Amino acid sequence: MDFIADLHIHSRYSRATSRELGPENLWKWAQLKGITVVGTGDFTHPGWIGELKEKLLPADNGLFTLKKDLHSADVPASCSSDIFFMPSAEISCIYKRNGRTRKVHTLLLVPSFNDAEAINRSLGRIGNLKSDGRPILGLDAKELLKIVLDASPDSMVIPAHAWTPHFSVFGAASGFDSLEECYEELTPQIHAIETGLSSDPLMNWRLSALDNITLISNSDAHSASKLGRESNLFDTDMSYASIAGSIKTGKGFSGTIEFFPEEGKYHYDGHRACEVSFEPKETKRYNGLCPVCGKKLTIGVMHRVDELADRDEGFRPQNAKPYRSVIPLIEIIGEALGVGPSTKKAEAMYFGMLTSLGNEFSILLDAPISEIETAGGLRIAEAVLRMRSGDLSIQPGYDGEFGKIKIFERLNVKQVKGQGLLF
Repeated sequence: MDFIADLHIHSRYSRATSRELGPENLWKWAQLKGITVVGTGDFTHPGWIGELKEKLLPADNGLFTLKKDLHSADVPASCSSDIFFMPSAEISCIYKRNGRTRKVHTLLLVPSFNDAEAINRSLGRIGNLKSDGRPILGLDAKELLKIVLDASPDSMVIPAHAWTPHFSVFGAASGFDSLEECYEELTPQIHAIETGLSSDPLMNWRLSALDNITLISNSDAHSASKLGRESNLFDTDMSYASIAGSIKTGKGFSGTIEFFPEEGKYHYDGHRACEVSFEPKETKRYNGLCPVCGKKLTIGVMHRVDELADRDEGFRPQNAKPYRSVIPLIEIIGEALGVGPSTKKAEAMYFGMLTSLGNEFSILLDAPISEIETAGGLRIAEAVLRMRSGDLSIQPGYDGEFGKIKIFERLNVKQVKGQGLLF
């Protein structure tokens, strides 16, 4: 069966997250978005895993469902669907290797709470799991891989947001130049990487070393409404074993739904304090230094991909999975109506369109433009059409600053064309 999964999120126990992040809200927003399988996030935190065990019930497929007495009535009938949860967590490993400080974030997917608790017992002997939903451990990423697979052989270990400058396996500031350099003889146990918001599959295809690695995408959401800003498409049985097998082999993995990578907050190089944003060639011209203050620029994802790539831009491997880049519907509505995306006017239109047309992904990806016009008006319909064709203007993000994306207004940058046609 075809379904969408967002497997990397956070709970309210992680830093800088919404207090509204609970199983009930995740259940609600997964339906509004059109997501069928959602990661729990943060199973390493004792408070969160306790709440998950209290509120979720095991299904007969290795996944979990929300107890029926916790279901809310404020999901439109047009969006109502079954939602499954998969235990997941993110670990921040900070350690020394070969004379350098390494900071690698890792996504864990596990088949049961028993497996999660077995992993927690091992990790709890190394560091404090109570301090943050995404714990920081003085642990080598390779050793984390070994610990997880020893405790739970059916679990999956996936490098998270693999290109982020400061906290990833390929990060310019603290990462490695290859998976082999990081995981050594255990590299065959790495079957996937998470591409992150600032890169997309097209960028990752430039590395032949990733040809047999599944490129997954997740929201890394810090609030329930951010679910699905990136996600994965599957055509397989609805079970933990089938999803994990699909990620490992690529069979039944149908592709991803992506952020426009220019909108990610580390796409370009730059120095936010001085409002300096550069393409890689400009960074090289200034020897990697900010021309305003002389400090080192933060090297972004585009630059880092270019450093490690052994293929030209635009190369597409034979086994490459398709993808589509989208803009969240509430942001489309906000620009089309000339209001902020968090305003009551935008929210009223958002929920009205969901009631009329179905969940958000069905509107963004599949709904006929004529039906979108009937439900939301001509300007919103035109905005969706432009998004699908990639007819956008984006000022790329840099050094922790999200990029600015516009549909009707033309920013002082080149237009992004064609990404919406790759699916």
